[in-house]
Amino acid sequence: MQELDEAVTIGATVPTGFEHTAAEEVQEKLEATARVSKNRGRIYLDITTDKLFKVHQLKSLDNLFVVVKDYDDYQFKTTKEEVQLDWQELATKLPWTNALEVWKLNNSIKKRKGRQKRTNPTKSDQCGNFSTKSTDTVPSDPEELWVDLESLEVKENQRDVSSQPEDDSEEEKHSEIQDQESGVTPLKFRVTCNRAGDKHCFTSNDAARDFGGAVQEFFQWKADMTKFDVEVLLNIHNNEVVVGLALTVESLHRRNISHFGPTTLRSTLAYGMLRLCKPQVSDVIVDPMCGTGAIPLEGVMEWQNSFFLAGDNNGTAVSRSVNNIKHILKRTHDRGSSSGLPLDVVQWDLCNLPMRSSSVDIIITDMPFGKRMGSKKKNWELYPLCLREMARVCKPGTAKAVLLTQDKKCFLKALSQMEGLWRKSHTVWVNVGGLHAGVFVLKRTAVGHQDGNPGAY
Repeated sequence: MQELDEAVTIGATVPTGFEHTAAEEVQEKLEATARVSKNRGRIYLDITTDKLFKVHQLKSLDNLFVVVKDYDDYQFKTTKEEVQLDWQELATKLPWTNALEVWKLNNSIKKRKGRQKRTNPTKSDQCGNFSTKSTDTVPSDPEELWVDLESLEVKENQRDVSSQPEDDSEEEKHSEIQDQESGVTPLKFRVTCNRAGDKHCFTSNDAARDFGGAVQEFFQWKADMTKFDVEVLLNIHNNEVVVGLALTVESLHRRNISHFGPTTLRSTLAYGMLRLCKPQVSDVIVDPMCGTGAIPLEGVMEWQNSFFLAGDNNGTAVSRSVNNIKHILKRTHDRGSSSGLPLDVVQWDLCNLPMRSSSVDIIITDMPFGKRMGSKKKNWELYPLCLREMARVCKPGTAKAVLLTQDKKCFLKALSQMEGLWRKSHTVWVNVGGLHAGVFVLKRTAVGHQDGNPGAY
């Protein structure tokens, strides 16, 4: 395996609009500088491989990949035939070796994380031979790039040859026997292409097919679109081309939620919204429309010296939040932590919150878009009422609100009716399930601070 201080470039997808927020977290926790891609929703960070485990622990990142090679100004040919020849040539000259070493190191990291979650390790976990196999160097000759199955993490829905059920077909059994006799098996792979730009003579499917064929011929790997070991990424944005190897199978944004609702917010987006608040020690932070609790759960995992209060008017949503909290508590207990979470969940009427005036430091919530939840018509009545109630419970002059909504017209109209209670600081435009939404950062003004009664207005 390469030296632990080997420099590599890791790419990451992040919630669109929160690229700079993610870059701030990288700088803060890894002391590394992240570059924001021209293609929205991606950042790149140069790290040493000993920090790869810490990259997986960052809260802003959805999916990770190691960069094989990037081209700022790739000159595409004008015909499909010429481009196809280019893909074949590109596959043979890319510097695959280092990226494959990082991919193998990443597998060992995921394997260790999986072992930590198990209370009773399996016999294969105890044999201790995984670490020796994961340190093999990648041969420079691509035809020698074979991997013993024990050095691969078994993906979800992918079966290990050592534990096949008895009803497998004769053909599968024969194939497995051959693989076991030889002691090796070729890697399975697929190519995924993400393309943006209108000056290409090919589609994403064309690029994935042609480049995939070249990769298969070069390495002698087996193509498999579902049970793959390696996912080769081909990201094309106009003339920018990045080739990478995926390091995550499932997006990291699903980390805290076990009970999902119809509009559960991505954990990475919730974290980005929380960073905009800059929570401080002893802050009281309220999510008045918490749904399944994605925002407060993300908050208590990162800012444990603040206090979070979450509520919803829907009993089912509150139950889901409670179950998600129980899931987190069980997980932390299994890891040896006996402490609770600074979080309470309440069922309430968000237009009549059971809280004292001027008692809250931060309001943060995902407001109903009027699509899957509520309706556009109801929002015209709801938004002014909840903005005014939020202003009542917030501390005049210091409190902040971070509010996500796609119903921008209604929100801005309601904000203009608040008689100066709120001042809009800035807006972060994000993509939420294909919808163009805004994260509105508001400051509570001193309006209403009258006669020594900070809650009167």
